[in-house]
Amino acid sequence: MEYEVHDPEIAILLQDVQEAYGYDFTDYSKASLKRRINRLFGLDGFSGFEEFRRRILSDSVYFRRFVEEITVNVTEMFRDPAFYKVIREEVLPVLATHPLIRIWHAGCSTGEEVYSMAILLKEANLLHKSLLYATDLNPGVLEKLRKGIFPLRYMRQYSENYIRSGGKHDFSQYYTAKYDWAKFDESLAAKMVVATHNLVSDRSFNEFQLILCRNVLIYFDRDLQNRALELFDESLDTLGFLALGAKEQLKYSSIYRKYKQVENPERIWRKIS
Repeated sequence: MEYEVHDPEIAILLQDVQEAYGYDFTDYSKASLKRRINRLFGLDGFSGFEEFRRRILSDSVYFRRFVEEITVNVTEMFRDPAFYKVIREEVLPVLATHPLIRIWHAGCSTGEEVYSMAILLKEANLLHKSLLYATDLNPGVLEKLRKGIFPLRYMRQYSENYIRSGGKHDFSQYYTAKYDWAKFDESLAAKMVVATHNLVSDRSFNEFQLILCRNVLIYFDRDLQNRALELFDESLDTLGFLALGAKEQLKYSSIYRKYKQVENPERIWRKIS
């Protein structure tokens, strides 16, 4: 029978990680965290919990793998095309009235959605006066974002997403294909500010007209969700927009009464007070 890391051991490990590296995962969804820790434990063939624990605490390179494996980095370009259609048709015309547009992609993973936004801004002739802040707690995924190189096999799906989002151009004009990879136009990344940021422990660092944090809060428990939403609220201009994932909402949060949902099925709210 394969060994499974149990709840008390996970609590010890998370406390160790917080003390040694400053990463606080204690308010992440317990079930999701346990599943991912046990997956890593099995993949790397540890014989017992103490061996696993020592490796994480003594090997900073392996700790980076630990972070990459237990944080969720599933994303794609123009994910949920209807969402991007609303951004294109209802949100960008409002943002266009600002002399400088600041957008924060929190928990951006490898950055496919940040590049999607850059394409929308370019097509709306707004990229030149925009700054896209792309943050994640995982430095490994941010390196991939900086390179702007994604697997070529995904481009067909991304092109279909782009068209369904209202895109009218040839999607392939935005990248150069070489072997099995697609490198996106460097002009799209020119307005990106890429940095590590931990939604658990770091504070607000700017004011924004649009904040996107999609499919990240579902991995937090209710208390941590609230703290992250309060951080977004502190960081968002009045009348700014907050965009969450399809299964995320403000309804039970402490900031709910300060926001009004944009009149469409997407999870986009506008700060009204």
